[in-house]
Amino acid sequence: MAVLLVGDEATAEDVVQDVFLRMQGKPPCLDDAGKLLAYVRTAVLNGCRMALRRRKRLWGRIEPHEPPVWSAESAVLLSEDRREVMRGLQRLPRRQREALVLRYYLELSDEEVSRVMGIRPGTVRSTMTRALTALASELGEGVR
Repeated sequence: MAVLLVGDEATAEDVVQDVFLRMQGKPPCLDDAGKLLAYVRTAVLNGCRMALRRRKRLWGRIEPHEPPVWSAESAVLLSEDRREVMRGLQRLPRRQREALVLRYYLELSDEEVSRVMGIRPGTVRSTMTRALTALASELGEGVR
């Protein structure tokens, strides 16, 4: 999830590691241990948002981060279609990208996505509809 949101593996690993270090130092107080995964997802999402804000402020531009070069291993493992979808996702606005990643890559329900993002389920659905439309036009395909 973090790689899809920030666009590079090194930053994603840093974000996830920071979350686990914070949790190690001060474990979350949860009523139900089953909520731990949702807590971690939300913490990683917030960490990714913070990393992107820092990157935007440092670089002074709004462009999403593009990895400088895909490694040979990545090029072999990822098909061209998947790379195109990744590029299309990176060009979407942050909120739309987050909604799609949470829904389709993590397979969360609309209600779970709304809890993680802190928005209403109806807003999740409309955001995903706009995101899918934008992604389809970005990839040159009609919306189904």
